[in-house]
Amino acid sequence: MIEWRKASRSNASGNECVEVAALTDGRGIRDSKAAEAGHLTLTPADFSQLIARLKRGDLNL
Repeated sequence: MIEWRKASRSNASGNECVEVAALTDGRGIRDSKAAEAGHLTLTPADFSQLIARLKRGDLNL
């Protein structure tokens, strides 16, 4: 069973809920409000790069 956990930066009001999980083939990311829609799988290296870019503010969100 995959253990999903809510990202620490998710919006407390429930509007922006991202969950992450350690998968056998990488790291999973999904919208907790639409879990049935599936998830994005990234390699551990790509996941680390994504987090670093988010922290630096490199992505226009």
